[in-house]
This record gives sequence, C-alpha cells and structure tokens, in this order.
Amino acid sequence: MRNRGRLFQSGEDYDPLSSLTNLFDVAMVFAVALMVALVTRFNMTEIFSQEDFTMVKNPGTEQMEIITKKGEKIEKYKSSEEQSESKSRGKRVGVAYQLENGEIIYVPE
Repeated sequence: MRNRGRLFQSGEDYDPLSSLTNLFDVAMVFAVALMVALVTRFNMTEIFSQEDFTMVKNPGTEQMEIITKKGEKIEKYKSSEEQSESKSRGKRVGVAYQLENGEIIYVPE
C-alpha cells in the first residue's frame, strides 16, 4: 500500500485524460492513411499532379459527369434534364468513328 502513496508524492499530478491526447494522433494518422488508400484505389492521383486533365465518369449514361482540371481550378459538369432538352437546339457538325484498334476518327460535315 505504501508504494501506491509514493506515486502521488513525487510532486506531479496524475491526469487520467493525458493518455487521450495520443488517441488524437492515432486518429489523424488513420485518417491520412485512409485518404491515401482511397485516392490510390480509385486511381485519382491525377488530381494531385500539376498537369491538366479531363475525366469522364459513367460515360454514356444519364449520371455522366465530366471533371476537368486546369491549373489549380477543378470543375465538375453534370448532365441534367435542362441540358438534354436543349439538345434539339444544337447543330450536327460531324461524325466520329472508332476503329477496331481503339483509334477514333472525326469526319466533319
């Protein structure tokens, strides 16, 4: 029993919440590791590069999104009903053909 009393006699106060500060550090390391894992899993490393790029999600569907990065600015375009209705106001300017090797050829009209 005497050894227990000596723990508090050293002049320092014992704070039971002091161990919780380490939990914050562990949570931050876990959050950063999770973000890195998600970025590499979904091949989104282009977002962190200095190069400009354009990415199309769900191509050919109603949920299609176009994400472009120019410099530091990232823009996201989503298809909507308003845009599909305005399609009739447009003008056909050409035809695109995809060859067997994957190459796309554009033929203007």
